[in-house]
Amino acid sequence: MPRFTAALRALALPFAALLAVSASPAPAQARAESKAPKEFVALNDVDPTILQEIRYYTPHNFTGHRVDGYREPLCILTRPAAKALHQAQRSLLRQGYTLKVYDCYRPQRAVNDFVEWAKDLDDQAMKGEFYPDVDKTRLFEDGYIAEKSGHSRGSTMDLTIVKLPAVPTRPYEPGEKLVPCYAPKDERFPDNSVDMGTGYDCFDTLSHTLDPRIQGAQRANRLLLKDTLEGLGFVNLAEEWWHYTYKPELFPDTYFDFPVSHKSLRGN
Repeated sequence: MPRFTAALRALALPFAALLAVSASPAPAQARAESKAPKEFVALNDVDPTILQEIRYYTPHNFTGHRVDGYREPLCILTRPAAKALHQAQRSLLRQGYTLKVYDCYRPQRAVNDFVEWAKDLDDQAMKGEFYPDVDKTRLFEDGYIAEKSGHSRGSTMDLTIVKLPAVPTRPYEPGEKLVPCYAPKDERFPDNSVDMGTGYDCFDTLSHTLDPRIQGAQRANRLLLKDTLEGLGFVNLAEEWWHYTYKPELFPDTYFDFPVSHKSLRGN
């Protein structure tokens, strides 16, 4: 009898193991990447003449790396915002200028990337250009970094004006010597933008659109951008001369997370 019992136990063990394997849940399927709602478009499908220099697709930004979620150097916007930019471009082209966008729709994962970068106080590789006078411990308190961004709603963009004919901007070389973003135009990193007094994404009060220290041609350039856009329904963020939101927003309370790519727009 003991031998028979032992034999049964020997058979029962592998059978139980087989049952356990068959009863365990199947491996989770990879989640399908989210897509843009049909109201989103690629700006170059609405106006291919507007220049695009999508900084967060490159390492030339305050983080020093390509930001999460930027699969392509592409400006994506809600259709009404893109159409309004087209109207602004028509006005500027008649005056010998063109618009250039630095950033448009920004996925929430990119904002999360900014937050994680800001928490890493040891990573200050790009301080010399983008926040030379700001202690990194104050980026949240001073409002330079936040856990949500209007860009993720799809109707906000960062942009500037370029005098025609546009001269190409040389690429940034990682590790090159950095110059403060508020240095004179011929000293800071070259940008084919007209002189706005600071470079793009300059964490400094000189970036405030109507800062009284910005005068002459620099102030005139800021006002040209401001007056052109505000006449078409855009609202400027007073702390950033480059930041505008088209109103009313189609999605005033929704923060999207689909990647910046043509694939996200497929079918739109």
